[in-house]
Amino acid sequence: MIIKSLKASNLRNLGDVVIHPHHGLNYLYGRNGAGKTSVLESIIVLSRGRSFRTSQAQDLVGPNGKTFHVFAEICTQDDIVMRLGLERSGKRWRGRVDGCDLSQLSQLTRRLPAVMMEPDSHQLISGSPENRRKFLDWGVFHVEREFLGVWRHYSKALKQRNAALRRGDRDVVESIDEVLAVHGTQLSELREKFANTISDRIGTMMNRISESTPGVKLEYQPGWSAETYLEALKMSQKRDLERGMTLQGPHRADLALSCGKQAARAVLSRGEQKCLAAAMLLTQAELLAEKGEKPILLLDDLVSEFDRNHFKRVLDVATSLDSQIWLSGTEKPELNTPHKMFHVKQGHVKELV
Repeated sequence: MIIKSLKASNLRNLGDVVIHPHHGLNYLYGRNGAGKTSVLESIIVLSRGRSFRTSQAQDLVGPNGKTFHVFAEICTQDDIVMRLGLERSGKRWRGRVDGCDLSQLSQLTRRLPAVMMEPDSHQLISGSPENRRKFLDWGVFHVEREFLGVWRHYSKALKQRNAALRRGDRDVVESIDEVLAVHGTQLSELREKFANTISDRIGTMMNRISESTPGVKLEYQPGWSAETYLEALKMSQKRDLERGMTLQGPHRADLALSCGKQAARAVLSRGEQKCLAAAMLLTQAELLAEKGEKPILLLDDLVSEFDRNHFKRVLDVATSLDSQIWLSGTEKPELNTPHKMFHVKQGHVKELV
């Protein structure tokens, strides 16, 4: 998968930006606040329907009107060219593929897989379980076609059960439990399969990125303690009714990261956490490439996040995946691979020849 052209307007501080990138490496450089991250953000918004920096679409709208637009012409590994477009204004959105309107954002996002590495990526290790669930779900979404349907069925049943719990309606809760258990178990199995594959490969990837490689283990925790999810729901029913919410299930799942018998976040330095996060994201990209399309790699401010040695190692691994790479930074690094360079200044992007 490559982006052949990218257009963005009125997203953050971006004016009318038009970029014709290299099929391999693209480097965006400029001062802090120039708009480099906003360019990468526009790709993520097109890829995922939301930003990695805010959950509010309105925060992305720039000063020139109430709507932002992102358009890309992409080319798949099978040389199929598609045109993707998205405009958003608050909760209102309009997505298009080859000129046809879409009814669901997932119809757009499945077509442009992207893996993002940015300054807060270490939150995969030190942050909340929600960060790790999103990491798993994004990967599973692109490698298991049935995932989205399972996730939607589970989310719908969970909302219905929580509503019944708030009403104190035990009969409705019990009628929903079996449906919730079926979809919750399926969701957990898909996640666990993906997590196990990441776990099997993470050591090798860490060796490629860092000279210091503490033994890290990844283990999927489903979010319930009983032998089956249905048993967990029955055992927790009284507490759930008291609290008015479902306390066990995949919505409480986590990807436990450990070094020996201790949590990775407790023993790894900030630098080691960044290396582990990079290894997890690059392993995810590797798996996505094997299962289907090679994802776009977005590496935001990588130069300042790693020392020279680790920067080179991470970039070497990213380059070896043969994906299109978008790299940003405040300085011009030495790049020993074919690339295009773009200068970003006050929301405008200029290709340097």
